Amino acid sequence: MLRHSDIWTAIDRLARDRGLSASGLARRAGLDPTTFNKSKRTTRDGKERWPSTESISKVLQATGASLNEFVAFIGGGSGAAAYQNVPVIGFAQAGTEGYFDDAGYPAGGSWDEIPFLNVGDPHAYALEVSGDSMEPVFRDGHVIIVSPGAEIRRGDRVVLKTREGEVMAKALRRRTAYKYELASLNAEHPDRWLAAEDVEWIARILWASQ
Repeated sequence: MLRHSDIWTAIDRLARDRGLSASGLARRAGLDPTTFNKSKRTTRDGKERWPSTESISKVLQATGASLNEFVAFIGGGSGAAAYQNVPVIGFAQAGTEGYFDDAGYPAGGSWDEIPFLNVGDPHAYALEVSGDSMEPVFRDGHVIIVSPGAEIRRGDRVVLKTREGEVMAKALRRRTAYKYELASLNAEHPDRWLAAEDVEWIARILWASQ
């Protein structure tokens, strides 16, 4: 399982490999220079804080590093244990019967697979975005990594499937025992609310390619 310290170690090693400090790496990626400071890696009460997936994506884009290269910086450069193969299908296919079980886990044998960071969820999977309904957050061709096992909190970006077979990516605005309030990622599309009984499954988006 990927640990909090593994990701920070990889960030520090990538920075050194590019001849940068952690703050210099953040600046190059267009982030606040303090984003990767040691003081930002834990909260005031000592709780571990993870770097955001968005910040890591920006770092990879700014340095020209691939995801495979980033993983190689984890665990002293032997990144084998840091990988897991995740199933991947097109977003448009996700509403088709046979791709998920009742709990929202990948099912069947029709998935392709791609290597990705070990996110600690053996049921994690990837969806390839098609169309413009999720712009500007997710664009056509982007790949998003989804974790059915991750805790979902207000403000998280999520994928959900309704009992009618509709699959959508939204931001979770509010959740109660009776309903989900969802914000659209594209201003041209309306926000939604759904009765809890109409949602077959919901899962958190952990990562999006840039």
